[in-house]
Amino acid sequence: MRPLPTARNPRPRGGSTLVARGLAFLALVVAALLVASYLQLPSRAELARLARATPPDSALMRRRAAQAADAGHKLAVRHEYVPISRISPLLQRAVVLAEDQKFWMHDGIDWGETRAAVQAAFEEGRLGRGGSTITQQLVKNLYLSERRSLVRKTWEWLLADRIEEALDKRRILELYLNFAEWGDGIYGAEAAARTHFRKHAAELDAAEAAVLTAMLPAPLKRNPAAPTPNLRRRAYLVASLMDRVGVARASITGPRLAAIVGPHDVSRRRASR
Repeated sequence: MRPLPTARNPRPRGGSTLVARGLAFLALVVAALLVASYLQLPSRAELARLARATPPDSALMRRRAAQAADAGHKLAVRHEYVPISRISPLLQRAVVLAEDQKFWMHDGIDWGETRAAVQAAFEEGRLGRGGSTITQQLVKNLYLSERRSLVRKTWEWLLADRIEEALDKRRILELYLNFAEWGDGIYGAEAAARTHFRKHAAELDAAEAAVLTAMLPAPLKRNPAAPTPNLRRRAYLVASLMDRVGVARASITGPRLAAIVGPHDVSRRRASR
């Protein structure tokens, strides 16, 4: 007669229980951090006040001042807010053409560009720059950090949608042009025009508008006083866009642009075709 099989002792579940509890605690911590981050965002009422009230500074300006203090010096800030009527229409058109061609049509987010940026992020395995509208860039400058993360991008989308509900496009563009960074401690079109070209923002010509627009993606690395190849290429690209839509003729803008950033390297462009 065969002996009866002995029952196996069940495996202790203490380890798996601890793991489950740890994961649950981690989820609660993450949720709490998200809620805390969300509660720090400006309210709808605060965004609505932007229609008639202008903030004295921005999150970007405060962050740059803190970075300078950490480095042991005080940042000399140049910033003068001016109404959009005192900003050259050439600069307004150049910025929209180069930074956000669908600005007047979208509701704060260009979903086509966003999908392309998300796809590129998945392919590269990291969040990169790109896909941000002028509204999103304004939101980031005024309220958010520069850290690239999905959470920050989510808040950027949320606030862009809300700010489009609260403000008209002209006001959004005015705020953007007055808080954009145009060099070390230089914020806004008026300060940029006076620093780089010794004139008021209303007096900028097409070539100067193209150069200032070309600085926007990397304002701390691009300086008209010492133009880099990237600044030169970008400035001629912006001038070409302006010519294509009839804002300013390249035959007139070209010589002035060459005087600011140097001649266009046509031979290099042809070789790359």
